[in-house]
Amino acid sequence: MAELKTKQTANSVQAFMESIEDDKKRRDSQAILRLMQQATGAEPVMWGDSIIGFGSYHYKYASGREGDWPLAGFSPRKQNLTLYFMSGFEMVEPLLAKLGKYTTGKSCLYIKRIEDIDLQILAEVVRLSVDHLVKTNH
Repeated sequence: MAELKTKQTANSVQAFMESIEDDKKRRDSQAILRLMQQATGAEPVMWGDSIIGFGSYHYKYASGREGDWPLAGFSPRKQNLTLYFMSGFEMVEPLLAKLGKYTTGKSCLYIKRIEDIDLQILAEVVRLSVDHLVKTNH
């Protein structure tokens, strides 16, 4: 079975944040970092080269594949700020209707600019997602 490539590392979150070349993306990323840290109550940790994660949980699929992943996380990608919500979005759909401009993938929420969203709603989405993962994985 293939080993998961993205793992928690000892790399510096601060150094990663300082390496973001685009000033606007760096400021937006700093705002998301503070929001996620407050919403999760967890310290930020690098996962792989480009994901900042908060907390962690262990998962195991019926197939036998298992691993560890952040309870919530984000990455300042070239096109978007990508936020990772492993609980998916079904339980937070009413909140997403009030969030603003975003798109989603299976467990990713993509934001172009933080001015396009309501940060209080985003913080609540993070809290609910983390609470759900903690309850279902303990």
